[in-house]
Amino acid sequence: MKAEDLELNELVKFSEGNIDLYGRRLVLHSINAFGQFRHDLIDMLGFEQARRVFTRFGFFWGQADAGAMRRVLEWDEPEELIKAGPKVQAMMGIVLPEIKMVDMDLKNRRFSMEVVWKNSAEAEIHLTEIGWSQCPVCWKLVGYASGYASYCLGENIYFIEDRCRAKGDDVCSARGKDKQSWGEEIKEHLPYFESDDIKGKVSRLTKELQKKTRELTKHQEKLAKINQIKSEFFIGGSSKKIEDVYILADRVARFDSSVLITGETGVGKEILAKYIHENSKNAEGAFVAVNCGALTESILESELFGHKKGSFTGAVNDRIGLFEQAARGTIFLDEIGDISSVMQMKLLRVLQEKEIMRVGESKPRKVNVRIIAATNKDLDQDAKNGRFREDLLYRLKVIEIKIPPLRERKEDILLLARFLVDKLSKRMNMPSLHLDSTCIDYLHSYPWPGNIRELENAIERMIVLSKGGILLPENLPPNIRQEKPIHLIKGAKSLRTLDQIEREYIEHVLRSTDGNKTHAAKILGIGQATLWRKLKQTGSAE
Repeated sequence: MKAEDLELNELVKFSEGNIDLYGRRLVLHSINAFGQFRHDLIDMLGFEQARRVFTRFGFFWGQADAGAMRRVLEWDEPEELIKAGPKVQAMMGIVLPEIKMVDMDLKNRRFSMEVVWKNSAEAEIHLTEIGWSQCPVCWKLVGYASGYASYCLGENIYFIEDRCRAKGDDVCSARGKDKQSWGEEIKEHLPYFESDDIKGKVSRLTKELQKKTRELTKHQEKLAKINQIKSEFFIGGSSKKIEDVYILADRVARFDSSVLITGETGVGKEILAKYIHENSKNAEGAFVAVNCGALTESILESELFGHKKGSFTGAVNDRIGLFEQAARGTIFLDEIGDISSVMQMKLLRVLQEKEIMRVGESKPRKVNVRIIAATNKDLDQDAKNGRFREDLLYRLKVIEIKIPPLRERKEDILLLARFLVDKLSKRMNMPSLHLDSTCIDYLHSYPWPGNIRELENAIERMIVLSKGGILLPENLPPNIRQEKPIHLIKGAKSLRTLDQIEREYIEHVLRSTDGNKTHAAKILGIGQATLWRKLKQTGSAE
């Protein structure tokens, strides 16, 4: 067997609830979570002790993999078994290794190896979570290589990393030798392979992590509920403007204060109202929505407050109104700016006295309900012009939340489009739909006067007209396709290189996100470390 003959599908068996490497169970974990763990460990133990923990972790990991390789496969020669270690690491997505040299003298127990580690996940996550380092940081890789080679040869082999991306080098690389060949050079590195001096700190760390885990579990449960609600009632993206909307909505949700949601048609006012309700103490109660602008005054009064049998023609039975149906819940009054002056007065009474009166009755009824109203009108101006009662306006907008239109937060359009593709694909039973990248310019260039509602209709049209599961520009409505996409080369006096165009586009995205690199990286579809590296190359990194 040769190392180059190893195949992932033959080496690792995947099944639900189990990943198997020749009888040894593996577990996938998030690199971001491990990055946070690395950050916490350095904070708690200090840089040197954290390095020791990760080095020893990698050492035992390498020994375990070497044991599996040696136990179940027949190797053409010892050198092929050594080369299998880096191959296994590449398959696991840890690093892309390139062996530069292997020199083995088994008779005299001498070993020398040089390896380049490209795309090291450990270096990348260190840069992302902690930042630049003065020394190499691929501690797990060093430990793994040392443990793997030591197990294969039955001799203590130590690797030392001499170049690392986390300290500004172009790649990470390391050299491995037996202890005797290293001589005095290895002495300062040996403590990182030993367990002495850290048992007490690890014990204290374990207790601290147990406490932190309990706190994190509670936080994650709460966050999971919020994320589930957000995924159902999604109006936004990652821009600062929509983030501020959600922050205010989260604060307001905890109280019973009246809320007025304002914004253009189609921005998602009812969706935000539902989101507030689901995060409130009234979440167990009903959420009742009524479009005030779609009903006449007499019908609206009956709908909201109910009526007594015989109070008007057609009232053949007593009827409970929506305010009573929403008891201990939330009533959402959409298009509140369209109601008559008489209804304005009656609503004011509900807000002031917390009671309603059914049509045809003279006995008031107490109601316990939260009121959220919405409008696309300028009620402040209407109040000045006498078209809307000022006292009612003040009662309705104890808190006002304004949802910005899509044209003011273009960086959210792509995220919304992807969300809607996923949502509609499930509703229409059309899995594996894909929004082609050629659509992005058209989506960004169009002003979306109908906002999210118009965007959703456009996405649904694309799905219906799509072929092969790919949504293309020709599937867009004609009025959107006619909008000329915005290109970075517009107005250029001369042709430029691809690097120049890339730099200008990155700068454009950063400006659109107010310098928020996390949001910019999401829009660009790259990792934060990659964005940081590109900025460094252009001299734009801070």
